[in-house]
Amino acid sequence: MRSLLFISLLFILNTTFAQSIVQRDPTIEKMVKTISADSLKSYINTLVAFGTRNTLSSQTNPKRGIGAARNWVLSKFNEFSKHSNGRMTAMIDTVTLKPDGKRVNRNVLLGNVVATLKGTDPNDNRILIISGHLDNMRSSPTDSIGDAPGANDDGSGTAAVIECARVMSQYEFSATIIFVAVSGEEQGLLGSTFMSEKAKKENWNIEALLNNDIIGSNNSNETNNINNTKVRVFSEGLPAYETEKTATRIRNLGLENDGPSRQLARYVKEIGERYVDNMQVVLVYRNDRFLRGGDHTPYVERGFTAVRITEMNENFTRQHQDVRTENNIHYGDLPEHIDHEYLRKNTCINLANLANLAKAPSAPQSVKMEVKTLGNTTYLTWDSPKYGKATGYYVLLRETTSAVWEKKIFTTEKSMRLPYSKDNYFFAVQAINAAGNESLPVVPVPEK
Repeated sequence: MRSLLFISLLFILNTTFAQSIVQRDPTIEKMVKTISADSLKSYINTLVAFGTRNTLSSQTNPKRGIGAARNWVLSKFNEFSKHSNGRMTAMIDTVTLKPDGKRVNRNVLLGNVVATLKGTDPNDNRILIISGHLDNMRSSPTDSIGDAPGANDDGSGTAAVIECARVMSQYEFSATIIFVAVSGEEQGLLGSTFMSEKAKKENWNIEALLNNDIIGSNNSNETNNINNTKVRVFSEGLPAYETEKTATRIRNLGLENDGPSRQLARYVKEIGERYVDNMQVVLVYRNDRFLRGGDHTPYVERGFTAVRITEMNENFTRQHQDVRTENNIHYGDLPEHIDHEYLRKNTCINLANLANLAKAPSAPQSVKMEVKTLGNTTYLTWDSPKYGKATGYYVLLRETTSAVWEKKIFTTEKSMRLPYSKDNYFFAVQAINAAGNESLPVVPVPEK
């Protein structure tokens, strides 16, 4: 009996340790630990000290206005580039805006501050983008004179971009990463529209864009909800680009909840929660907040994969408000309202996702599902990724009612028959490398 018990126990242990367990990549874990709340605080305080960063404000004053602010961000990028072995370059990409009768009341030079960390693989043209908007506003979007601190909206997002650039510039990645502080968001997403149009015209291979807008506080007005352990990720379901052409296919396959941006949102949740303790990434099934928009929207409208990351609870007494006190309520987007530890964790979520994607191979190609015969099993096939070396693949499963992938099954093959019905489950395939970095998942299409 004792021998039988020992053999049974040994079998259980061997079975347990034979299972594939997703681990943290030590390099990414090291980068995440390097993100500094003190650095983020110093960036925000510097941005606030420019007085106003309204897109229509001064571009020539060396200490005040949007011009001084973007020059400072450029100087930070150039400082970080010294540690990149020549791989990081920075510039201010400009375009002249004409009066539009709305939020642009005169000709103005709009400038996006862009730092590009070139990938190490010359054959890999994938681009990953992290963005925040440098500009801000008072109660009036055309008030370019009065003080507008903009600590959270969107000093927090810009600080996250700068901090990710500081840390990541010291490492090498297969894919290219772009860090951008856009202007003109408060004037109507003008800077991101300019950049996304350029990307479309020049055929950039943007694999993912993470837009960070208002990520540094954790309490709401009116309801007084406080939560520094959750952050929201907004993503579109149906693709905004060429929806009419793809609507029939999407409906027939039941993929209304599986557009590329929705897949990216699930990825952000899994990787973010893997590397950042005591944080829950909450998936919101909208492209953005109700009847509102952000800088990821011009990208999804042009067919790119993009999501918005935003704090869990917004405080509207601190957004687009002149600094003042009325009825014992203190209005204004001031730096004292920032939770720097919460901002640090949200910045870490960004970095972990950028690094995991930039290190991973690209997604598997030609992912297909056999549909020639009816059956209660599902047979999937796929081809190797175009970029990077895959040492294996994860086949993902989730029930049709589940928001996130529920199972990850590892294989070194490029096909798998699963004892799960395609009627009851959704499937996808990821490529992974030797370090365990996963690509974005690809949902199979019926094999013709």
